[in-house]
Order: sequence, then structure tokens, then C-alpha cells
Amino acid sequence: MEKLQKKIAVGRAAVGLSVFIVIVVVLSFSSMNQLEHRALLNAGLAVIDRFTARTSQTAPPSNCSAPLPAFRLLIGILTLPQKYERRNLLRLVYGLQTPKIAQIDVKFVFCNLTNEEHLAFIALEIKRYDDIIILNCTENMDSGKTYTYFSSVPHLFGSTPGTRSPPYDYVMKADDDTFVRLAGLEETLKDAAREDMYYGFLAPCDNMDAFTANYMAGMAYVLSWDLAEWIRSSNYAKSHQVGPEDLLVGDWFRAGKVAKNRYNNKPTMYDFPGAVGPDHTCSHDFIPGTVAVHRVKRNRDWLLVLSYFNYTKDIKPSSLYHIP
Repeated sequence: MEKLQKKIAVGRAAVGLSVFIVIVVVLSFSSMNQLEHRALLNAGLAVIDRFTARTSQTAPPSNCSAPLPAFRLLIGILTLPQKYERRNLLRLVYGLQTPKIAQIDVKFVFCNLTNEEHLAFIALEIKRYDDIIILNCTENMDSGKTYTYFSSVPHLFGSTPGTRSPPYDYVMKADDDTFVRLAGLEETLKDAAREDMYYGFLAPCDNMDAFTANYMAGMAYVLSWDLAEWIRSSNYAKSHQVGPEDLLVGDWFRAGKVAKNRYNNKPTMYDFPGAVGPDHTCSHDFIPGTVAVHRVKRNRDWLLVLSYFNYTKDIKPSSLYHIP
């Protein structure tokens, strides 16, 4: 039936076009005056309009819209203005990872810029990449930057609690020495709760109980968007900003009795292999289902990470370069 309607629609359009062609020919060879020409031309255009309208009514609607993402995630990488090389490396690392089911946006997060060089060079980055967030704070690690980040994003991205759908389902905080593998992140987040959700690597390293742990380690952790809105409105969080940032986030949620949906992603989140010492007990070898690798400090470390996950393979052949 649908095919028959389509054929009828095409036939009507063809008839309309034929009528218009005949009118043009008549106009070209007739001796009508200007008013007669215009009247006949208007009649022809009316025929075309009528058949076009019928065609649009009978033709089946097109379904070309892209499918909605399974979820939307904002990743904020808390870093320092002077780390130009690290940002450019991370842009390549995340730019070469194509999410399959989710919308994932990556931004670099600073506090207020005070250095003239930083102001100039980061202005270039903004114009070129548009992936910078500058918060209204003094640059720091454990004196309120994380609070300012989480409490600012609902306002920065236009989310007002209770008025409309939020722009993202989740917001992540990540360090600039953390490699986040987006395929693993998608797989572990796709069925997670969309509200009251706290996701990451449970601290300390040997703890596996998501409900007795105090906090998720600061390498990278994800909050549902409503928790960012809760942080923005919480007087307790606002008055407890100074101290180890990951521990403080867990403290806020414990005091507020929120973040009841918790997801522990061990062993897929871990420290760089071979790390030693009391602060590096969360280390193990690379594994295929990795979500995040922390403490990737040196370029040599990044080389090993990228090589294991095959990010440097499959370069298209060209006479312009030779890479063995």
C-alpha cells in the first residue's frame, strides 16, 4: 500500500511539471499581451502548488533524525593553565575516541587567570577548541576548586532544578594525569541510575563495599546531574571546601544522606602499573576492560598506555611520512 501511494505521488508531481512546461512553451510562442501572460502563468503555478501539496501529504514521512544518546556526560579535567603540552595530548587522546552510544563532552577547568601569558595563550585555545571552563576562584587543588566546579556547572550550563530537563545526565571530575577510556566508561554507565548516583573507584584500595566507603578516589568520579544541583544548594558543602577534595565530596554526601546509588569500578579503575609506595597500592597491570588509569605522569607512561590500547596503530599509508 505504501509503495502504491508513493507511485501515485510521483505521478502527480510529474503531471504538474508537464503542465508547467506546456505553459512555458505557449508563453514563448504566443502573441498574448502582458496581462494574459501573467494570468496564464499564475494558473500554471497554482497547478504546481496543488500537486506539490498532494505529494507532500501522500509521501511517507522521512525518518532521518539521529537516535538519542543513551546518556549525556560532561567530563571536566581539573588542570593548571601552564600545562599546555598535557592539554594538547589529552585533546588527541579524547579526540581519537568516538563514543558509540553516549554524548560525551570534555572540558578543561581552571580558576581565574592572572598571568598575561596564560590569558593570551588560553584565549587562542578557546578560539580554536572552545573546550575551556574558567571558574571564579583562585587556583588551588584542595581549597575549594572541586566545590566551585560542581556547584558552578548547573548554572554554567543553564540547569535550573525542577524547571526543565538538565543538559547532561552526569558530570565527571577527572585529573589531568588520568587516562579515561571512553568505551569502558560507556559500558559501565549505560545501565547506571540517572539520579542520586555516585560512581568511581572506592577508597581505600582494598575496600569493595560501596556503602561503607567514605568516598570515591579523586582520579576520576562521576555524579548524576541532580547531585551537582544538590551541591550547589547545600550549605554544608559550601562551608566545608578545604581539605582533600575527594574525601570532602564523600563527606558532603554522608552529611546530606544523598548519593545512595553507588558504583564501584574496581578493578577497571586503577593506578599506573608498577607504581610503588604507600600511596600507590591501587596499581595493577593493564586490563582490556579498563575505565581509567591514574598517575600517568610522564610522556613515557602515556606511551605505554596508548600502545597497550592500540591508539598508535592503523595509521593510513602515505608518501608524506614513514612510521615503522
